[in-house]
Amino acid sequence: MIPRKFKIRNMKLHNLKPAAGSVKKEKRLGRGEASGKGGTSTKGNKGGQSRAGYKSKMAHEGGQMPIQRRIPKRGFKNNNRVSYKVFNLGQLDQLVEKYGFTEISAENLYINGLINRTDLVKVLANGELKTKLNFKINAISEKAKTAIEAAGGSVEILP
Repeated sequence: MIPRKFKIRNMKLHNLKPAAGSVKKEKRLGRGEASGKGGTSTKGNKGGQSRAGYKSKMAHEGGQMPIQRRIPKRGFKNNNRVSYKVFNLGQLDQLVEKYGFTEISAENLYINGLINRTDLVKVLANGELKTKLNFKINAISEKAKTAIEAAGGSVEILP
Protein backbone atom coordinates (compact mmCIF):
# COMPACT_ATOMS: atom_id res chain seq x y z
CA MET A 1 0.00 0.00 0.00
CA ILE A 2 1.31 3.48 -0.95
CA PRO A 3 1.50 5.98 1.93
CA ARG A 4 -1.03 8.80 1.75
CA LYS A 5 1.48 11.61 1.08
CA PHE A 6 2.81 9.80 -2.02
CA LYS A 7 -0.54 9.38 -3.75
CA ILE A 8 -0.26 10.44 -7.35
CA ARG A 9 -3.94 11.02 -8.13
CA ASN A 10 -3.75 14.82 -7.63
CA MET A 11 -0.67 15.30 -9.83
CA LYS A 12 -1.56 17.69 -12.64
CA LEU A 13 0.51 20.12 -14.68
CA HIS A 14 -0.73 23.15 -12.77
CA ASN A 15 0.20 21.49 -9.45
CA LEU A 16 3.85 20.74 -10.31
CA LYS A 17 6.49 22.56 -8.28
CA PRO A 18 10.25 22.04 -7.90
CA ALA A 19 11.51 20.38 -4.72
CA ALA A 20 11.74 22.69 -1.73
CA GLY A 21 15.11 24.46 -1.59
CA SER A 22 16.22 23.41 -5.08
CA VAL A 23 15.53 26.76 -6.78
CA LYS A 24 17.37 29.77 -5.40
CA LYS A 25 16.99 33.43 -6.28
CA GLU A 26 19.66 34.99 -8.47
CA LYS A 27 22.03 37.36 -6.65
CA ARG A 28 21.11 40.79 -8.11
CA LEU A 29 24.25 42.89 -7.90
CA GLY A 30 24.44 46.67 -8.24
CA ARG A 31 20.72 47.31 -7.68
CA GLY A 32 21.03 49.98 -5.02
CA GLU A 33 21.77 50.08 -1.30
CA ALA A 34 18.43 48.54 -0.28
CA SER A 35 19.31 45.27 -2.02
CA GLY A 36 22.07 44.67 0.50
CA LYS A 37 24.47 44.17 -2.42
CA GLY A 38 24.65 47.79 -3.66
CA GLY A 39 27.61 50.15 -3.60
CA THR A 40 30.58 47.99 -4.50
CA SER A 41 28.43 45.02 -5.62
CA THR A 42 30.42 42.54 -3.48
CA LYS A 43 33.65 43.42 -5.33
CA GLY A 44 35.40 45.09 -2.41
CA ASN A 45 36.73 48.60 -2.92
CA LYS A 46 38.34 50.30 -5.93
CA GLY A 47 41.05 48.86 -8.15
CA GLY A 48 41.48 46.71 -11.26
CA GLN A 49 39.65 43.72 -9.83
CA SER A 50 36.46 45.75 -9.38
CA ARG A 51 36.52 46.97 -12.99
CA ALA A 52 35.13 45.34 -16.10
CA GLY A 53 37.65 43.49 -18.25
CA TYR A 54 40.07 42.76 -15.41
CA LYS A 55 42.39 39.81 -16.05
CA SER A 56 45.29 38.88 -13.78
CA LYS A 57 48.67 38.20 -15.36
CA MET A 58 49.69 34.59 -15.76
CA ALA A 59 51.86 33.36 -12.84
CA HIS A 60 51.22 36.59 -10.88
CA GLU A 61 51.70 35.86 -7.20
CA GLY A 62 50.50 39.11 -5.68
CA GLY A 63 53.89 40.81 -5.42
CA GLN A 64 55.75 37.69 -4.27
CA MET A 65 58.64 36.82 -6.59
CA PRO A 66 57.11 34.44 -9.18
CA ILE A 67 58.29 30.83 -9.20
CA GLN A 68 59.82 31.09 -12.69
CA ARG A 69 62.08 33.88 -11.37
CA ARG A 70 62.85 32.22 -8.02
CA ILE A 71 64.16 29.01 -9.58
CA PRO A 72 67.55 29.26 -11.35
CA LYS A 73 68.04 28.43 -15.02
CA ARG A 74 69.91 25.22 -15.81
CA GLY A 75 71.41 23.89 -19.05
CA PHE A 76 70.21 24.54 -22.55
CA LYS A 77 68.51 22.73 -25.41
CA ASN A 78 70.34 22.48 -28.70
CA ASN A 79 67.80 23.03 -31.50
CA ASN A 80 70.20 21.65 -34.13
CA ARG A 81 70.73 18.28 -32.39
CA VAL A 82 70.23 15.26 -34.63
CA SER A 83 68.98 12.26 -32.66
CA TYR A 84 69.19 8.73 -34.04
CA LYS A 85 67.43 5.50 -33.19
CA VAL A 86 70.44 3.33 -32.37
CA PHE A 87 70.81 -0.37 -33.19
CA ASN A 88 73.80 -2.52 -32.25
CA LEU A 89 75.06 -5.36 -34.45
CA GLY A 90 74.08 -7.89 -31.76
CA GLN A 91 70.51 -6.54 -31.73
CA LEU A 92 70.32 -6.67 -35.52
CA ASP A 93 71.41 -10.32 -35.50
CA GLN A 94 68.48 -11.11 -33.18
CA LEU A 95 66.09 -9.10 -35.38
CA VAL A 96 67.22 -11.06 -38.46
CA GLU A 97 66.35 -14.30 -36.65
CA LYS A 98 62.98 -12.95 -35.48
CA TYR A 99 61.79 -11.08 -38.59
CA GLY A 100 63.87 -12.69 -41.36
CA PHE A 101 65.42 -9.46 -42.70
CA THR A 102 67.74 -9.59 -45.71
CA GLU A 103 68.10 -5.83 -45.78
CA ILE A 104 68.13 -3.38 -42.87
CA SER A 105 66.49 -0.12 -43.93
CA ALA A 106 64.36 2.50 -42.21
CA GLU A 107 61.37 1.29 -44.23
CA ASN A 108 61.74 -2.36 -43.09
CA LEU A 109 62.21 -1.30 -39.47
CA TYR A 110 59.15 0.97 -39.65
CA ILE A 111 56.93 -1.71 -41.22
CA ASN A 112 57.80 -4.09 -38.37
CA GLY A 113 57.08 -1.41 -35.72
CA LEU A 114 60.66 -0.98 -34.52
CA ILE A 115 60.94 2.75 -35.30
CA ASN A 116 58.66 5.70 -36.05
CA ARG A 117 58.29 7.09 -39.56
CA THR A 118 60.54 10.12 -38.96
CA ASP A 119 63.29 8.36 -36.97
CA LEU A 120 66.86 8.35 -38.27
CA VAL A 121 68.73 5.04 -37.90
CA LYS A 122 72.33 4.60 -36.75
CA VAL A 123 74.20 1.30 -36.39
CA LEU A 124 76.90 0.77 -33.75
CA ALA A 125 79.40 -2.10 -33.42
CA ASN A 126 78.39 -3.64 -30.08
CA GLY A 127 77.98 -7.41 -30.53
CA GLU A 128 78.75 -9.38 -33.66
CA LEU A 129 76.98 -9.92 -36.94
CA LYS A 130 76.84 -13.49 -38.28
CA THR A 131 74.65 -13.02 -41.34
CA LYS A 132 75.24 -11.18 -44.60
CA LEU A 133 73.04 -8.06 -44.66
CA ASN A 134 72.65 -5.00 -46.85
CA PHE A 135 72.16 -1.74 -44.96
CA LYS A 136 70.39 1.44 -46.13
CA ILE A 137 70.64 3.70 -43.10
CA ASN A 138 71.38 7.29 -42.05
CA ALA A 139 74.59 6.81 -40.05
CA ILE A 140 77.03 4.10 -39.00
CA SER A 141 80.18 3.84 -36.88
CA GLU A 142 83.49 2.88 -38.53
CA LYS A 143 83.81 -0.36 -36.52
CA ALA A 144 80.29 -1.41 -37.47
CA LYS A 145 80.99 -0.69 -41.14
CA THR A 146 84.13 -2.87 -41.18
CA ALA A 147 82.28 -5.67 -39.32
CA ILE A 148 79.43 -5.62 -41.84
CA GLU A 149 81.77 -5.66 -44.82
CA ALA A 150 83.78 -8.49 -43.20
CA ALA A 151 80.53 -10.51 -42.96
CA GLY A 152 79.95 -9.93 -46.70
CA GLY A 153 77.31 -7.22 -46.42
CA SER A 154 77.14 -3.73 -47.93
CA VAL A 155 76.41 -0.30 -46.46
CA GLU A 156 74.60 2.58 -48.17
CA ILE A 157 74.40 5.87 -46.23
CA LEU A 158 71.20 7.80 -46.90
CA PRO A 159 71.20 11.63 -46.83
